[in-house]
Amino acid sequence: MVPKLILTVILLISVTVTTADYLRPQPRETLHFQWSPKPASYPQQVHISLAGDEYMRVTWVTDDQSSPSIVEYGTSPGRYSSVAQGESTSYSYLFYSSGKIHHSVIGPLEHSTVYFYRCGGQGPEFQLKTPPAQFPVTFAVAADLGQTGWTKSTLDHIDQCKYDVHLLPGDLSYADYMQHRWDTFGELVQPLASSRPWMVTEGNHEQETIPLLKDGFESFNARWKMPFEESGSSSNLYYSFEVAGIHVIMLGSYTDYDEQSDQYRWLKVDLSKVDRKKTPWLLVLFHVPWYNSNKAHQGEGDGMMAAMESLLYAASVDIVLAGHVHAYERSKRVNNGRSDPCGAVHITIGDGGNREGLAHGYVLILTNLHYKEPQPEWSIFREASFGHGELKIVNSTHAFWSWHRNDDDEPVRSDQVWITSLVNSGCVAEKRHELRNVLMAP
Repeated sequence: MVPKLILTVILLISVTVTTADYLRPQPRETLHFQWSPKPASYPQQVHISLAGDEYMRVTWVTDDQSSPSIVEYGTSPGRYSSVAQGESTSYSYLFYSSGKIHHSVIGPLEHSTVYFYRCGGQGPEFQLKTPPAQFPVTFAVAADLGQTGWTKSTLDHIDQCKYDVHLLPGDLSYADYMQHRWDTFGELVQPLASSRPWMVTEGNHEQETIPLLKDGFESFNARWKMPFEESGSSSNLYYSFEVAGIHVIMLGSYTDYDEQSDQYRWLKVDLSKVDRKKTPWLLVLFHVPWYNSNKAHQGEGDGMMAAMESLLYAASVDIVLAGHVHAYERSKRVNNGRSDPCGAVHITIGDGGNREGLAHGYVLILTNLHYKEPQPEWSIFREASFGHGELKIVNSTHAFWSWHRNDDDEPVRSDQVWITSLVNSGCVAEKRHELRNVLMAP
């Protein structure tokens, strides 16, 4: 037998290695943007997002504070049969003052239809395509984007993907208090974000809190308004929306999430409204992953997981998408730390192209006096490479997930799997009473 003292030392070494801070690789090159003068009334940083059934929110920025918040739109180029009046906001951050940030909701719109639109009565014409009303539906997924050469590569790959909606679980611009970086990010993503809805939730790089001076997420909330009001939420940091037969819940890793929090109470109400006959697929996104075998950010999601996993399990969530860790990892269906056929598939996809580099290291343990990087039983595939994911919900029972490494051509699938919905597996029916009890608990 190993003496107790030696065994204790080994365990302490193991714990120390497992929780030690990892060393980031060298940062990738940051993109440099040429100043391109435009008339003050011209729209900049144009992006769109879903704003309830058959509606779309168009967001843009102008330097002219008197520019109107109107969007003209129609189904033919240059011919606008409708006009929508919106709202505007702006903010100051230390020595920075934003332009006028416009939000205008257009609709009702037809599904699977191309619309041509112009913002503020000035500037170029844009076009968008609305998502379909029925399956199949394809989501592009990429988090932790930033503004580097790798970001450009990721966006180029996504541009080749035939997708309907972009999902981004946190860390958009990596502005990190430098507010002009929000402007350059908006210009960088405009070609994609103006043509397909981008649905985002916050990450740690969106916080930008200055104690006693600035609350968190001021820039993010002003620039990237999501349909929180339409989904009954009181905060832009968590909300839900539906596309065809999919209910998508965007949660906040950086706002209160315990059982007494507004977010938790809203989540229970939102889940109580989900009709799995109408929307058989249930997806959840947030920034900090719960299942992560990388040394990076190890254990940071444990608090939120302890508060919310049992609720999401009772609701039979199919897929959970997260970012934060700058690598890719896909799990089996899992719950409470181990494989469970009625649990969710957890996917970490924080590999969009951030400036901090990739998280190459995985958790070490000491076994027989040798360090190893064992892959947990629940982890199916993991790799520290930049890339993006594509989730094609084919029908009410089957979805196809693929991960595309930037080092390869976009059609090359570095990881892929067919996923069967929990409705089809019988798990939703089995947990109906469990869900009712959880939702009715005080």
